[in-house]
Amino acid sequence: MEAAYQPLAARLRPAGLDEYSGQQHLLAPGKPLREALDKGVLHSMILWGPPGVGKTTLARLMASLCDAHFITLSAVLAGVKDIRQAVEEARQRQSMGQSTILFIDEIHRFNKSQQDAFLPFVEDGTVILVGATTENPSFELNNALLSRMRVYRLRNLEPAELDGILERAMTGSDYAIGPQQRERLLSAADGDARRLLNVLELVLEMAASQGAERIEDDLLDEVLSEQPRRFDKGGDLFYEQISALHKAVRGSAPDAALYWYCRMLDGGCDPFYIARRVVRMASEDIGNADPRALRLALDAWEVQERLGSPEGELAIAQALVFLACAPKSNAVYTAYKSARQDAQSTGSEDVPMHLRNAPTGLMKEAGFGVEYRYAHDEPDALAAGESYWPEKLHGRRYYHPVPRGLEKKIQEKLDWIEQRNRTSDRQRWPSAG
Repeated sequence: MEAAYQPLAARLRPAGLDEYSGQQHLLAPGKPLREALDKGVLHSMILWGPPGVGKTTLARLMASLCDAHFITLSAVLAGVKDIRQAVEEARQRQSMGQSTILFIDEIHRFNKSQQDAFLPFVEDGTVILVGATTENPSFELNNALLSRMRVYRLRNLEPAELDGILERAMTGSDYAIGPQQRERLLSAADGDARRLLNVLELVLEMAASQGAERIEDDLLDEVLSEQPRRFDKGGDLFYEQISALHKAVRGSAPDAALYWYCRMLDGGCDPFYIARRVVRMASEDIGNADPRALRLALDAWEVQERLGSPEGELAIAQALVFLACAPKSNAVYTAYKSARQDAQSTGSEDVPMHLRNAPTGLMKEAGFGVEYRYAHDEPDALAAGESYWPEKLHGRRYYHPVPRGLEKKIQEKLDWIEQRNRTSDRQRWPSAG
């Protein structure tokens, strides 16, 4: 009977820690996790890291090194019934003196009730729970479950570590990989061993099917042209990259901003999402230091809507560079947050009578609009000494322009207004002046 097919990545799983690549910050001699494995002492844990860095492989090695029974479930497919069956199997092994590692792939996909189902069995040691996740456990897992497990952060594999995996994969192959081709494969892997081996397997299969004597560059071009960079909309990588883009703009680093922008596009991010965030950056980080930024951000969004790619993407890039180079001010942003806090915490203060409209005779008789001063009828179009606040809040100050860009001029205007108000003999509520 013909053996079942196994992908190269599965066939190449290491048999021991000496063959395991990467994660030396966890597995180097003397590190706590390595010490535990060397002593055969296991504990429940979360292996948190990007795809293809060895989470499943490490869990299997733990079971092998510690002579533990290994059960694996996928949170995508398993339910509470599967958990119960796994626990019953673990109890049977426990009665025979053997520990059980229950490995849950993509554990973040379990809902709260499914996660709660593990608690008593982790607590009493029926199972040693090892969960693998690409998402931040503090956001995705219950606190009760997290408190019973240690979290280990796994990192992307370095080129040298990937090169060692590639070398093992090519052992015994009829083909050789040249230095430049090797470099292209390692770059395409993007820190992901599984991706590296899957791409390599496809290259080797295509070379064999075409009867090629060696691996040519055009074959690599064909395979690698469809390999996007790592990106997961809605996942940790998505938010990490948009955070890096926003911080690069805020930090006046246009080149870094362009890099993160292109990384997100290369990974398949919707340009409209980035366009929306650029509008946010224009208001939050540039504000009135250069009001042109907001208009340019909106124009870039409109170009993307009207023309699509690549014209729209170039317009967004133009807006990002402008924002990164513009003078920075978060004065409006902080003023808005302060005003919202006051609006929510100071109660429903009445609108002062002089600020109310009086469209009917009854409202005029009730005093609506009495003593209102029409600014355009005043010198310099300023009703000096007037107040536009509820009396209890009179004199509040939220907006503090920065000494950069247009806000330098705005501050000069506000200083002039304040001086006129302070010296006016028509102050509505002098006690606050």
